Amino acid sequence: MTEEKSPNEKLKAAWSEQYNSANLRDVPFETMSGVPVDPVYGDGPYPGQYPYTRGIYPSMYRSRLWTMRMFAGFGTAEDTNLRFKELLRNGGTGLSTAFDMPTLMGRDSDSEWALGEVGRAGVAIDTLADMEDLFAGIDLAKVSTSMTINGPAATLLAMYVAVAEKDGVSASQLAGTIQNDILKEYQAQKEYIYPPRPSMRIITDMVKYTTAEMPKWHPVSISGYHIREAGSTAAQELAFTLANGFAYVEAAIAAGQNVDEFGRRLSFFFNSHSDFFEEIGKFRAARRIWARWMKERYGASDERAMLCRFHTQTAGVSLTAQQPEINIARVGIQALAAALGGTQSLHTDSFDEALALPTEDAARIALRTQQIVAHETGATNVADPLGGAPYVEWMTDEMERQAEEIFSHLEDLGNGSILEGTYEGIENGYFVGEIADAAYRFEREVNAGQRIIVGVNEFTEGDDPDGRNLLRISAETEDYQLKRLQDIKLRRNQKDVDLSLKEITEVASDPARNLMPAIIDAVKVYATEEEISDSMTKEFGTYVEKAIV
Repeated sequence: MTEEKSPNEKLKAAWSEQYNSANLRDVPFETMSGVPVDPVYGDGPYPGQYPYTRGIYPSMYRSRLWTMRMFAGFGTAEDTNLRFKELLRNGGTGLSTAFDMPTLMGRDSDSEWALGEVGRAGVAIDTLADMEDLFAGIDLAKVSTSMTINGPAATLLAMYVAVAEKDGVSASQLAGTIQNDILKEYQAQKEYIYPPRPSMRIITDMVKYTTAEMPKWHPVSISGYHIREAGSTAAQELAFTLANGFAYVEAAIAAGQNVDEFGRRLSFFFNSHSDFFEEIGKFRAARRIWARWMKERYGASDERAMLCRFHTQTAGVSLTAQQPEINIARVGIQALAAALGGTQSLHTDSFDEALALPTEDAARIALRTQQIVAHETGATNVADPLGGAPYVEWMTDEMERQAEEIFSHLEDLGNGSILEGTYEGIENGYFVGEIADAAYRFEREVNAGQRIIVGVNEFTEGDDPDGRNLLRISAETEDYQLKRLQDIKLRRNQKDVDLSLKEITEVASDPARNLMPAIIDAVKVYATEEEISDSMTKEFGTYVEKAIV
């Protein structure tokens, strides 16, 4: 008589079947001393099994390392194109685009609001011509691209699609992510254009368009990174981020979309800060919470719609201008936490970013840091290496507990709806207030010497920043961009531009129509980003944050 398997034995057998069918990397899975290691240790549920606490894939990094996606963008499109190619030559496996402040705010380089900011904190993109230069000589069918843009995200996505089409690459071949997380803008980063509700209309239109036309594209990267950079705690970052994700899910369902179809297209973007075990617990809790809510609350049946796939960036706010070289150590520890937490994609900050945009050498060191974690530490040989450790499991549970308290509060604000609770939390200052309080508490501890920041309030000897090689954006960059934009406006067919902008305004007035085709048509005739933004502002208006007393 065959003895019945225990529940854990059944889980292990199911996991083994999935693992054995995976394509593994051709490397020895053993320690540096030659000791073979198993792909996973401890009890189930195992990696690739609901609720995915231990990882979203059965073989994790044994099959594929995370995407090493280095953030780049400065000056003109040609400048950034050269940096992109340098990063790819040095082993980068994905591109991540930083835009300058005017672009992030939906303003053209010749706007009075853009004076002095063109190309300073990212690349300046005004028209399709800039996007053509940005990706010149890069095969968009083979590279994955991330774009950090929110308010004008639909316009930048339209430009990317149009560039690919010109190069003979169909929208269906494009792989990557556009951040497009407008809710966290009202909560933390403040780069919004329209009020929350019409902004959600634009996002649901983008989700519908990409679901139909771009199966490899993630139309929303729900971002806790900026929430954490603004001063939140790890638990607030976790909870606010996932709550925003739930809000997008509720908005998409209300727009008639299938949760299994759009759910598998959502991705996340988390911060990896310096408290090593807290960060690992946060990442593990994120997967578990998202899977449970998607299945039990929103009715997802496709496991791909339950997977919390996320990109991670090391904590820019942790970088110090004092003794900047020690930031390399900080970034290495934060990168290791992200890997042990099971990230799918990672950007490591450059050590000089507290002083200026990263130099080429500093960006290369940041990339090499990831490569050391991936190839020299042994962290990629085993899925969830710290799973089962009492402290890590407690931290995972604690992160989940604190997050659930915040979800309950948002449900109360929204009379049962996370979406409405999020709107209310934006309007009544809840999110802003919670983040501000957390940031204030942290700074008080630093100022009082209760929390040591090496090189800032302790161990301060050795700070000599003079003579460093920093990347500086000259005034000539702005002059060049203004002339280029003027030339584009003179050469384009203004009648076609005017008609395309009028069409966008008309589509914006009709919720039954999708904005994306009209925006794509507009960028193809070289309408500018600001012209497109203004054409929607006519219908949607602009958002002005209320003062909270």
